[in-house]
Amino acid sequence: MGGGTSFPREPLDRNKVVIVTGGNTGIGYETAKWIAMLGAKVIIACRSETRAREAIKRMKEEYQEEKQKETNGIIQDGDIYVQFMQVDFASLQSTKEFIETFKSSGTKLHTLVCNAGLGLGPLEFTEDKNELVFQVNYLSQFLLAIHLIPLMECSDADDCRIVLVSSDGHKLAHAFNVSSIQGKQLTEDNFECFRNYGDSKLYQVMQMYFMNRRLKGTNISVLSTHPGSVMTEFGRNMECSRTCCLYCFAYTMKFCHCVKTPFEGAETEIYAATAPQLKGTRDVYYADCKPATTSSQSRNMENQEALLKVSLEMLKDYIPDDIVHRWSTKS
Repeated sequence: MGGGTSFPREPLDRNKVVIVTGGNTGIGYETAKWIAMLGAKVIIACRSETRAREAIKRMKEEYQEEKQKETNGIIQDGDIYVQFMQVDFASLQSTKEFIETFKSSGTKLHTLVCNAGLGLGPLEFTEDKNELVFQVNYLSQFLLAIHLIPLMECSDADDCRIVLVSSDGHKLAHAFNVSSIQGKQLTEDNFECFRNYGDSKLYQVMQMYFMNRRLKGTNISVLSTHPGSVMTEFGRNMECSRTCCLYCFAYTMKFCHCVKTPFEGAETEIYAATAPQLKGTRDVYYADCKPATTSSQSRNMENQEALLKVSLEMLKDYIPDDIVHRWSTKS
């Protein structure tokens, strides 16, 4: 099921370093595993060390199985390189600590796959007083990206990429309102979990556009992807209201043609992260490994810039002045 064009099975440079957030489960797991099997050094950034260690062990076992089957394109010597680094995207402090630990390691970075995300859960707020899904799906990973971009610019590669794993759910987001993106106005009475999720995915698509404007002329390009409807742990904390369930149904009927396996769901983000023909490609949103259309409100430049401005303000205690200046200045 799924039916998309598969990602190219072409070996990657063994010195290529890729971070996959949320790489211990679901489509993140498959993304991390396959990029590692193609030869890159992969770091899975997630919260639970126990689950990450179990995932890495399983990846290595599955790699040996693929090697025995002589699967095309994967490395045939030695073992895959997958490393765990701890981060909790529900905490801006934890995210900053991850950034500092990675920077201090001296490791180069070539690709960042912002895959980690929460789905349909109850209304919760973080220690930073942001609505949980907004912070995990968008704000913390934006913080991660703007801190790591200088490392990517200084890498030895002319083709570095940031892949933002969004969703067609962004097409069912609320009308953009810069005053409400943190979710502080939400209550149990007005909270619609699916549209709230769609809001966070809308911000990710908007992020692709405002980042690419400022990265024009660099070795970094930003792409966005839609994995489809995937059988993962996405809805493990689902406590939807009747209204939210109606939006879930509308989403399924309008945008999803089948339920994919985690591997099928991961193919598009693997493609966006590794396909050599996408070198230098910017501002493209992929579904089933093919360009797809984003919502009209995601393409509104004024709203994109408003989102960036308020995001920088929220993160002012976690970013230095030079980064603030760079991202505050239109290209």
